[in-house]
Amino acid sequence: MRMATRNGIGIRTAQARDDRAIGQIHVYDGAGKGKSQAALGVVLRSIGLGIESNSLSRVLLLRFLKGPGRDYDEDGAIAALQQGFPHLIDQVRTGRAEFFGPDEIQKFDREEARRGWDVAKGAIASGLYSVVVLDELNPVLDLGLLPIEEVVKTLKNKPPELEAIVTGRSAPPELLEICDLHSEMRPQATQADIGGAGIEIYTGAGKGKSTSALGKALQAIGRGIDRDRSHRVLILQWLKGGSGYTEDAAIAALQQSYPDLVDHHRCGRDAIVWRGQQQPLDYIEAERGWEIARAAIASGLYKTIVLDELNPTVDLELLDGDAIVQDLIRKPKDTEVVITGRCHNIPAYFGLASVHSEMVCHKHYAEKGVDLKRGVDF
Repeated sequence: MRMATRNGIGIRTAQARDDRAIGQIHVYDGAGKGKSQAALGVVLRSIGLGIESNSLSRVLLLRFLKGPGRDYDEDGAIAALQQGFPHLIDQVRTGRAEFFGPDEIQKFDREEARRGWDVAKGAIASGLYSVVVLDELNPVLDLGLLPIEEVVKTLKNKPPELEAIVTGRSAPPELLEICDLHSEMRPQATQADIGGAGIEIYTGAGKGKSTSALGKALQAIGRGIDRDRSHRVLILQWLKGGSGYTEDAAIAALQQSYPDLVDHHRCGRDAIVWRGQQQPLDYIEAERGWEIARAAIASGLYKTIVLDELNPTVDLELLDGDAIVQDLIRKPKDTEVVITGRCHNIPAYFGLASVHSEMVCHKHYAEKGVDLKRGVDF
C-alpha cells in the first residue's frame, strides 16, 4: 500500500489488516492508456493470491465492442492468462470489430450488447466468479446500447464477495454514483519518439499503476506465445523490501506457468522511506536495483522491463534521474520499458516517454474506512 504526505512518499505492507469480505465495484475510465491493463493486473493478482492460499479465484473477462476480426492490445495478455491458468479464466467477446459513433449504431450493435450483458447478469448471479471484468462497458452505456438503470441495479445487487471491474471511456454518472472506486486514466502530453518499443510511464495518486504494469508483462508473454517465440520479462521493484506484497503472489504465479520467461527482483527496506529521513541502506538498495536494471536494459535479453516504483525512488533522491536518462536513451529498440509510481517532482526521464498516463483518484473505498483486500488492492 502506498502512502503520501507533504513530507514525502512511502510504501508499506498491509499485513496487519484483515482482508475485507465485501467485494467492491471498480471503475477505470478516462482517455489515457492503462484501463484494460489495470483490470488484467487485478485479475493476475487475484489468481496469484488464490494459488498461494489454495482457494482458487475464478474470473470472467467480458469484453464489449471487441468482436472478432481485429486485434487488441490485451489479446496477448488474455492468451497468456488462459494458457497459464486454463481452468480459471473465462472470456466472452461481443460486438463488431470496427469503431462506430452514435450516428452509426445498428440493430446488430444493440443485439450484441444485450447478448454480452445477459452473459454478465448470469455470471454475476451465479456466484461462481470471484472477479468479473466488464471491459468497455462504459462506452456501451454512453452509446445507449444498454439501459443504465438495469446495469446499475444488477451491480448494486451483486453477490457481496464479488469484485466487479468496469472499464472504458466516459463512465456515466449513475455508475460513478454507485461505484466504490473511480480511477481516471488521464493522458499527459508526450513528444518523445526514440523508435521501436517505447517507454510507458504510469503515475498519479489513483489506483492502477502497478496493475497496469502487470498487464503489460502479461501482454509481452502473450505476444511471444502468439508468435511462437520467447518474450522474456523482467519485473524490478523498488521500496518493497520485506514481505506481504501480493504482487509477489501474482509474479510467482507467472513464474510457475512461465518459468523461463519471468525474472523478478525486489530492493529496499521493509519500512516507509520518508523525505528527509533516508537512511544509508535506502541509497544502497536503490542503487543495487538500478545496477540490475541498467544491465538488463543494455543486455537486450528482455522484451519488456517493468521498473515498479522507480518514480518515488527518484523523487526521494535515492537515484539520479539524469543518469537514468542516459541508460534509457541507449535501450535496444525492441525493448519496452514500463515505469510506475507517484511523484511530486517530475524526473528528467519523463521527457523520453512515448506514453504517459496519470491515474487520478476521484473515489476510493479506503477513504470510507473499508479495509484493503490482498490480491486486489495491494
